[in-house]
Amino acid sequence: MKKSLLTIDFAFASLGYFFIFLSVSVFYLFPLFLDRFHPSMSQVGLIMGIHSITAILVRPLFGRMLDKQGGRKVAIMGVLIMIASMPGFYLVESAGMVAILVRALNGIGWGVATTALLAICSDLAPADRMAQSLGIIGIAGTISQAIGPTLAEELLRRFSFVAVFNVSLIMLVATLICVVTVRQMPVGEAFREDERAVGLRTHRSMVLIIIAAMPIIHGAIRGAVINFIALFGASVGFGRVGPFFLAFSAAAIVTRLILGDISDRYGRKPVIFPAALLIGLNLLWIASVHSYWTFVMSGFVAGLGQGLIFPALSTYVIDFLGRENKGLALGLYLSLFDAGMGLGSPVFGWISDMAGYRQMYAVAGCFIILLTLIFGLKAPAIEHR
Repeated sequence: MKKSLLTIDFAFASLGYFFIFLSVSVFYLFPLFLDRFHPSMSQVGLIMGIHSITAILVRPLFGRMLDKQGGRKVAIMGVLIMIASMPGFYLVESAGMVAILVRALNGIGWGVATTALLAICSDLAPADRMAQSLGIIGIAGTISQAIGPTLAEELLRRFSFVAVFNVSLIMLVATLICVVTVRQMPVGEAFREDERAVGLRTHRSMVLIIIAAMPIIHGAIRGAVINFIALFGASVGFGRVGPFFLAFSAAAIVTRLILGDISDRYGRKPVIFPAALLIGLNLLWIASVHSYWTFVMSGFVAGLGQGLIFPALSTYVIDFLGRENKGLALGLYLSLFDAGMGLGSPVFGWISDMAGYRQMYAVAGCFIILLTLIFGLKAPAIEHR
């Protein structure tokens, strides 16, 4: 009989992940706050982007730390760093150095805390249901990302950005309470320095590059869908893109609830391969849509592919590096994914400037299909332990 995944500790850890995502997602409207200072778009881009850059840089470092010290201590540290950054937002009076520094500090805490919370949830889950646990906690992030901007917009209508900062701080305090409530898991006795990243030493460089490329292109494609789909919809005369994102989120949530454990049961590659192909083929479909409801349906298919690939691909990286290196693996995976998000948007934006949105999505689809075929042929089929 399988052990239950939905324990009190797992519920509190997932709730903490929801709150911390909500604290950050209300800042999606922060450019509106900066706009009062009449900044250049490059200044806004730097202030918004520094959050992801610092998170990318610290995740592998602190991922290794949580392998040694346990996820709970590291998560508390990350949340406290985010809380320490919050007073700085009340002092921002220009789109200058203060805004950059507080966003950078907040990003450091974000990178540390989210990596640790993912590790905590996977530690609390039965060993044979790790992908399912990561899929479920991903649902918490998806829901909070849908709620956050709407909540921030309502706060701005009724009050001001001070209320947005207050809510973000309250959400961080709620996150801290949830993390402190979760029991401390013992650090695995299997961890030894001489076992560090075994997969890195036993495979050729080309195999490592192929594996690393998968989360990078996954992040780049996710960025292309999120950042350009509204502009694409407007360019072809679709008045509303909200139903596309609603269908996307609904499919991702339902997929993770129903099929979140499919790679735990059948292996990682048998799920990653068709999921990535589905994402690629759907991009080709998006490039050719003319009907509005076909456009909305493509959003559902995109969510289906994303809902399948995240739990399977993230746990594939963990299995590749070894369960004793779970924190390092999660940190690397999330950093590679975020790097793809950051690099993919300007690259695909350049393609769209040169050739148009349809051609951009067609190129993105062909690229991920080609990489998926290479991954299927060259990447090892690792037994999850």
